[in-house]
Amino acid sequence: MPILTEGFAAERGDELALVDEFGATTWAEVDERVNRLVNGLRDRPAGLTTGETVAIVAGNRREWFELALACGHGGWTYVPVNWHWVADELAYVFDDADVAAVFVDARYADEVAAALADDRSGRVRIVVGIAGPDGHGAVAADPRFVAYETVVAEGAPTAPEEQRLGGPMFYTSGTTGRPKGVRGSLSGNTELTPDILQLIAASFGQMLPIPGRTLLCGPVYHSAQWAFSFLPMVGGSSVVMQHKYDSAGVLDLIDRHGCTNVHLVPTQMKRLLDLPDDVERGFDGSSLEVVWHGAAPCPPKVKQGLIDWWGPKITEYYGSTEGSIISTVTSEEWMRKGGSVGRPVDMVEVIVVDESGERVGPNVEGTLYFRNKMGMGFEYHKDADKTAAAHLEPGVFTTGDVGYLDDEGYLWLSDRRIDMIISGGVNIYPAEIEGVLAVHPDVADVAVIGVPDEEFGEQVKAVVQLADGVEPGDAVADRLIAHCREQLAGYKAPRSVDFVGEIPRTGTGKIQKKPLRDPYWAGRARRI
Repeated sequence: MPILTEGFAAERGDELALVDEFGATTWAEVDERVNRLVNGLRDRPAGLTTGETVAIVAGNRREWFELALACGHGGWTYVPVNWHWVADELAYVFDDADVAAVFVDARYADEVAAALADDRSGRVRIVVGIAGPDGHGAVAADPRFVAYETVVAEGAPTAPEEQRLGGPMFYTSGTTGRPKGVRGSLSGNTELTPDILQLIAASFGQMLPIPGRTLLCGPVYHSAQWAFSFLPMVGGSSVVMQHKYDSAGVLDLIDRHGCTNVHLVPTQMKRLLDLPDDVERGFDGSSLEVVWHGAAPCPPKVKQGLIDWWGPKITEYYGSTEGSIISTVTSEEWMRKGGSVGRPVDMVEVIVVDESGERVGPNVEGTLYFRNKMGMGFEYHKDADKTAAAHLEPGVFTTGDVGYLDDEGYLWLSDRRIDMIISGGVNIYPAEIEGVLAVHPDVADVAVIGVPDEEFGEQVKAVVQLADGVEPGDAVADRLIAHCREQLAGYKAPRSVDFVGEIPRTGTGKIQKKPLRDPYWAGRARRI
């Protein structure tokens, strides 16, 4: 039996483990289906071997968790793919990650099919289609195609031999354009067995208590949503999931399934507060024990509003794909230390470094570096230079944020040293967008910045120096935004375009973004 599920299958096999919009699966069923998936994927013609990498392009659905568990036993690294990406972005990741198999939800078949037709996807041997609600598969015309349920049906139900640890490699964009894979301690460490994941899940649960039944209402391809749903499941929590976020639906799922915990981003919190009064009054919420939120700064009015409604169940965390959870702050602490992201968790040391590279004491602002006391680290896939640039010394890394520790050891964020926009809890890197806009014939020069947005925290704005003879106006702005949407996922496209006579640059040619950003942030307490 699969190491990660055999105990739950034996002790409470008839209890629900996974619930999505299409149905529900018990622990006993999950246990058998994971067996069948591992065996079926290994035994297929040109089947998967230990140490290979697969990509999952699927929504929040039960099959996603089954696949993650199967990879955890088969020794496969899996890439959780953003389902908003267009074909060019998908093909790049299939190539960069050396993907051998692609699992595709029928909802994303068109873009994936286009990506698989790209020469960069030539190493993909197996394409597994996960059927949509109408029962139809995905990219069935591809000669590498096999239906997900066929793999399950053909795989032996017996326990897989040689169960080896596999885990995720999340892709995060960077200041130089294309995304890079973040290889952590669970990525490709096939000398270990899956029970190591149980220890990590137990440690996560002790650090951040996540009781009972989890509601997943954000995209599981995001590292935080994965950590706050998959790791609890490994620890025995069942997972109820919502694919497309809907605030009223979230309240219904919590009450209907007795969910005890949920992870939210600030945009979702605001949308909950915007619900009609009668919907709010109809919410019982007595099962809910803890609400975790992070990924972006939360407007104080929004956070206070949710505390007033749900009580002091709201706990904020600060972290990153590279460094996991760094600090937490409870509702009570936040009301006393409003603006802080809390005290560092026990396993993380926070180091503040000034411009000269020297460590500084309390209340002195500097670049924030972090060290995991358990020795867990990361590297960027195929990018030793980027890995080195993120580290002050071995095991000591930065997310690029600027801040300080106060006299009580609370962490405060004040600015962002790396060029990044966080909109609705999603990291967006301007360099990637600038690269797309720079080749447009209407553009002579361009800078992409983040400006304040009351709902999303920040929104993407393009500041454009037009080519000679091109007149500024709505028509050219619309053309530039449409151009971005053709080349990039929609959430990366600028929401607005401003025109300037000249983009300010240093003598070495680097864009000076501070004078471009400052007018939009004037009079605000925060710069991010």
